[in-house]
Amino acid sequence: MFLYISRERNIGLISLIEDEDPFKNLPFEGKIKIMSEMTEKEISDGIEQIKFICKDYCGKCPSYLGTGENKLAFCSIGKGSQIKEKKGCLCKQCPVTKMMSLRWEYYCIESSAVEQSNAEK
Repeated sequence: MFLYISRERNIGLISLIEDEDPFKNLPFEGKIKIMSEMTEKEISDGIEQIKFICKDYCGKCPSYLGTGENKLAFCSIGKGSQIKEKKGCLCKQCPVTKMMSLRWEYYCIESSAVEQSNAEK
């Protein structure tokens, strides 16, 4: 739910963060607040962008491999249905972690970043 954002339409989050935009210095909660103004299409496009990145992280994670799980982008969509055991986590290495100022791990077993942030409140 967070890889496509724009203050001007049709600007991807990756482009936005690579610019000297104050967005890149916001904590996760600040980024989500800005992103709450996204359209359904922007949300859908963002999840597709995240999945593209996540195939190299979620898809190769020790906790993911061999489980039969077919979903990706757990930081965005929440935990998987097939992953039950913590065998290692690549979340901290994923570029989405830096782009979105994520601070948790094991989204595939725990819950999405939004859910974990809300649980801290």
